[in-house]
Amino acid sequence: MHWMDGFWGGGFMMIFWLIIIIAGIAILVKWLTEKSSSSTKEESALDILKKRYVRGAINKEQFERMKKEIM
Repeated sequence: MHWMDGFWGGGFMMIFWLIIIIAGIAILVKWLTEKSSSSTKEESALDILKKRYVRGAINKEQFERMKKEIM
């Protein structure tokens, strides 16, 4: 009897390796998309300062003073 005959032969092994390959591709795609989205999430100090001013957390004088310190 050949070792590829029976339960581990042909069809089952092909399906097993196909699942492994698809899972690997899915993990790679997920890793790449998370990596690219994390680099775009970083905000500059000026962006954060502008958001604080728009929300009303700081007034115009504080905004101008902090902006000068950042630049």
